[in-house]
Amino acid sequence: MGAVDLGSPIAINLQHGDWWQRCVHFLLIAFIASVCLWPARAAARSPQTASPTLRSADAVRVERAPKLDGTLDDPLWKQAKPIEQFFQKEPAEGQVPTERTEIRILYTQHEVYFGVYCYDSQPSQIVAGELRRDVSQDLDDHFEILIDSRHDRRNAYVFEFNPLGTQLDGLISEEANQQNSLNGADFDSGWDGIWTSEARITKDGWSATIAVPFSTLNFTKSKNVVWGVNFKRFIRRKNEEDLWAAWRRTWGITKVSEAGELHGITEIGSGRLFIVKPYGLLGAEQMTGHDWHALDTGGVDIKYGLRSNLVLNITANTDFADTEADQQFFNLSPFKISIPEKRPFFLENQGIFDFSTGGTDRLFFSRQIGIDPNTGLEVPINAGAKVTGAVGNFQLGLMDVETRSTGTSPSANYAVARLTHPLFGSSYIGAMYIDKRSGGNPLDPYNQSAGLDMRLVLPKNVSLYFWGAGTRSLGLTKNATDVGVSWTYLTNLLQLTGGVDKIAPNYNPEVGYVPQVNAKEVLVDPLLTPRPKLRGVRQLQFECFFWRQTNTLDRLQIEQRGGRGGVYFNNGSYFTVIPDFLNVQRLNTPFNIYKNISIPTGIYRYDTHHFEAGSPQDRPLTLMGYYEFGTYYGGKIDTAFVMGTYRPGPRWSFSTGETWNQIHLPQGNFTVDVASLQTNYSFSRFLTFTSLMQVNTSNNQAVSANLRLRYNYRPDSDFYVIYNVGTQFESLNGSNQQQIRDARFAIKFTYSFQPRFGHTDGIAAITPDSPTSRMGRVYLGNAANSVLQ
Repeated sequence: MGAVDLGSPIAINLQHGDWWQRCVHFLLIAFIASVCLWPARAAARSPQTASPTLRSADAVRVERAPKLDGTLDDPLWKQAKPIEQFFQKEPAEGQVPTERTEIRILYTQHEVYFGVYCYDSQPSQIVAGELRRDVSQDLDDHFEILIDSRHDRRNAYVFEFNPLGTQLDGLISEEANQQNSLNGADFDSGWDGIWTSEARITKDGWSATIAVPFSTLNFTKSKNVVWGVNFKRFIRRKNEEDLWAAWRRTWGITKVSEAGELHGITEIGSGRLFIVKPYGLLGAEQMTGHDWHALDTGGVDIKYGLRSNLVLNITANTDFADTEADQQFFNLSPFKISIPEKRPFFLENQGIFDFSTGGTDRLFFSRQIGIDPNTGLEVPINAGAKVTGAVGNFQLGLMDVETRSTGTSPSANYAVARLTHPLFGSSYIGAMYIDKRSGGNPLDPYNQSAGLDMRLVLPKNVSLYFWGAGTRSLGLTKNATDVGVSWTYLTNLLQLTGGVDKIAPNYNPEVGYVPQVNAKEVLVDPLLTPRPKLRGVRQLQFECFFWRQTNTLDRLQIEQRGGRGGVYFNNGSYFTVIPDFLNVQRLNTPFNIYKNISIPTGIYRYDTHHFEAGSPQDRPLTLMGYYEFGTYYGGKIDTAFVMGTYRPGPRWSFSTGETWNQIHLPQGNFTVDVASLQTNYSFSRFLTFTSLMQVNTSNNQAVSANLRLRYNYRPDSDFYVIYNVGTQFESLNGSNQQQIRDARFAIKFTYSFQPRFGHTDGIAAITPDSPTSRMGRVYLGNAANSVLQ
């Protein structure tokens, strides 16, 4: 079906039909079935079921570091009382775990040590295949340690490792997982800390030893320390999550306020953070239409702890050559797209700068700095500085970045300030201000954004989020606001989310992300999640969603609605279906979707049908995919997507994905194929090779490649060999335009060190026979206590 007249009977039916009545009937039937199949409360509250109480643990002082070889054979570990009482979050909330776990905690003057033993009745079934640092470990057995060193019950560090000792770390800000909610991670993994880990698979499970310098936590208090701590174990083959605290299904490890407490740390040295990390780069580059030219540059990054929990980051002549390339895509809508940030300077502590204005909209979106939003080309950064952390009861984020002119991008300065103040529980009130100044664009010399927001976390897992923001730029000072409210209500059976939002016509956050202005939006999304007594089934899902957007004069722009049903199995496999997804959309300008094919303005109604499935997640080969078909802008569309990962062992892994779109329109027919193949080979945890090959037959009509060899020769220090051809960063523009191709070969060297000012007492001991010593790695505790305090 093609363009629709809003005054026609079919348009009236679209706006005022019986969809809500059908949706209510669907949810009511699902609810009755859920109650009938729901396990009896008596069984759910067996004598082994836990009740939420504040957990407490103790750390024991030792005079030397224990042997950090992945085992707990060192007699020092026996001095610490084991932490044992875990409870299931998944699948049986509050029940005793199916496997036993023990943790012991020691500390010296400059470091804290965790000895972890994960007992397993079937050690041959332990899943461990990832050797690359900072890569998701969701396909592996893994363990997480949460440390709330400030003990503010809102913010925390998380250290994750698998049975191979591979590291992944990150931050939780304001008791929320801001960035990584897209991929299911527990925390924002943009932060990298200096810590050590070794692990071994044993005859009755797997064990690990962890050392975290106090300087990594920027922790300066020295007496009678109380930390918030929590621990999470994930058993891949059982898809089981066990936690020491915050084990409720609606909580999880991100619920920092429900973490336990760690006592016993006292009389320690100051752990003030001070790291200098220079880099040097040599190579050659060729842009489309230009000859090859040499690359020879260098710069430096500095981290300094201004005070406990307040860190200064400085960067000069910043380089992102080693940043992972973006996955390519084909945009089926006329709107801008949101691409996750991957650059280290902007990733670190990025949760502090989060200011959501509904859905994926952001008042601040760091990809608008240093990357041309239209071409995707890198815009050189002269220098930048960032202060993040806590001052009193305030959470503070300050940033200033200066870019220089290149191509069509003029020089600019970006200043960002974010401040939040806690209210009751994990509620807060906050403010944000952004000031962009462009030195080379008289038509757009400045752009300013400001906003206030508030999150209220109420009893019974009810959360309300309010925001109001405005912008100011040349010629656009009125009708430039965005105000709204969103809400969530979470139980084990029902998840209800929704919100309303109004975006004025002149709202223009140039350093933010808003795909559509001049809009009023309403969203209602109830989701039932029953857990019936069905063999192999963990959860059923029944959802009805409704999203409607008009302009500020109440003229319909977009309306989407549909229902979804899904079955999720204990082994991680699933199947979902959207029997009918209805979309009504007004195009106010023509949409150039492919080469010379443009969809004209008008009102369009189309229905699509979606089927999706995923395989068990504990196998060497994992697969997921979907098939979607229906009407589309007056024509028809068929879309198929498949993604697979094959890990024959811990050294090799292969990931492939392909999206195939066959589109028939009155303006013409075409097929677009976007495919990728990523190959990873790990010589060890510290020497890895990654290649990403991509094919895109849309307007790009090209093959791109990103090859990267990384040698992590000491903590936070790397040697890279990089070859990139095609496009490293994707454009945020939604028009599927052809991007400028770039070919680059580079050798990059980084060296991270902590200035010692002549003091050497803070260097942690390394036993001669430890794997870390054999790699030639050096741990630096705080060697400048008297100078930095």
